[in-house]
Amino acid sequence: MSVLDHKKEAPEVVRCMILTVSDTRSYETDKSGLLIKELLEAVGHCVMEYQIVKDEYSLIQHWLKVVASRADIDVVLINGGTGIALRDTTYEAVRDSLDKEMPGFGEIFRYLSFTEDIGTAAILSRAVAGVRDGKAIFSMPGSTGAVKLAMERIIVPELGHVMREILKDRP
Repeated sequence: MSVLDHKKEAPEVVRCMILTVSDTRSYETDKSGLLIKELLEAVGHCVMEYQIVKDEYSLIQHWLKVVASRADIDVVLINGGTGIALRDTTYEAVRDSLDKEMPGFGEIFRYLSFTEDIGTAAILSRAVAGVRDGKAIFSMPGSTGAVKLAMERIIVPELGHVMREILKDRP
């Protein structure tokens, strides 16, 4: 079966949660979280929840545990906290919660960032994705440019396909 066949079997609507990780943003100033919402809804996906949390490992882990128990959420889209500063803990919180990692997401994100956007500064990104308890998790940097790149070039085109692969073995 080809990738095109897989995509034909993919769900058309995916139920999502947006989690912005930031010590400074509010719902009024979170351009990246709002961009994720706009891009998801433009293609027919549903945003079931949208939260902003401080960049603290335990808070990020808490929300990933909450999502794992919710039947109304298929995907978590996280933005922010992926850098290398001491305060940036999103990568560790996500990595430590995954059942399976999708290393290709981070690899392609950094490649596209390098070639199309920020050049060698792409090495500073710790974008990561994977699966936990049957939920897809995508974690990307918090800048609006990074979110636009990740969503338009990687996540939105593959979101249904990712869910098809996660759900295909379920009874």
